[in-house]
Amino acid sequence: MANYSVTAEQLTEGALVLVRGKLGFARLTHLIEGAELQASDARRAQNSMNPVGVPHTTATVTGAEVICKDPANPTLEERFVAERRYASKKRPETGANYSIDSKGRNLPVIAIPNGGGQVTQDTSGQELAQGLDVTLVLRVYKPKTYNKRGLSLDQVIVNEPVKYYGGNTSTNELAARGIVFAAPPQAVQAGQNAPVGEAAPIDTTNVADAGTGTVIDENGFAFPAPAATPVQAAQPVQVQAQPVATAAPATAAPQAQPVAQAPAQHTETQEEMIARLIRENAELKDAGSAIGAPAPGNPWADNGQEAEPAGITYRG
Repeated sequence: MANYSVTAEQLTEGALVLVRGKLGFARLTHLIEGAELQASDARRAQNSMNPVGVPHTTATVTGAEVICKDPANPTLEERFVAERRYASKKRPETGANYSIDSKGRNLPVIAIPNGGGQVTQDTSGQELAQGLDVTLVLRVYKPKTYNKRGLSLDQVIVNEPVKYYGGNTSTNELAARGIVFAAPPQAVQAGQNAPVGEAAPIDTTNVADAGTGTVIDENGFAFPAPAATPVQAAQPVQVQAQPVATAAPATAAPQAQPVAQAPAQHTETQEEMIARLIRENAELKDAGSAIGAPAPGNPWADNGQEAEPAGITYRG
């Protein structure tokens, strides 16, 4: 086991460390998760390494060199990273190697030179080619449920004209032979292209000459093309219009007769009642009533005596 002079508990949260080298294996533009994560952890277990167990990105640089802010007085964080470089047993010629598995769902920012002495963010979504001169920007962080500090890969700065990973075919080798891609080629997985079926067989039994209409049989003999059978034009079908029954006009409903309203009953006043009684009394007198009417002539009466009125007469 390596003997380190700086432990993770001594690191300062938020401090940055820069490591420069040649890019080896890297997955920077997509997370290692799912089936790919299971396969990666299985390979690590076979090599006596601890599995990562969570989605992450990864990068390895060869010929790794820690760029110190003050080379004469490196920080604890710079010493921590420098002590964790290692030599590859399979490829000792690569010198000091440094690897980081950056846990979490954040992807690192990839910066490429713009030709004017500055860098711009690369948004192509393509993986960087192996062998590029790059600088890894590491940041110290503190896990929520862990007392020790950890390192995350925040940025990858490309120090030369960018090249992208192109599978097993080297685009530089093709360019040297005059084959230049307008855009970096992408690997195509099996089954992504639509299957191509066999072409339908061509009937060559009788071939007709397009100019003369002569038919050539399979033995090479020519004979006239069969006369075309005239196609009789379809006779138009006459459809006799059926008379449409006209709806009978609706009989107007008889209008309701107005109902005669009874005249309003007049209420007789006291003056009208007295006048009516006087009028009726006078009519009774004229009709020969015994009250106040003159009595007929009495044959036994004294002619000199004044005739008395009929009815009851008071004498004083």
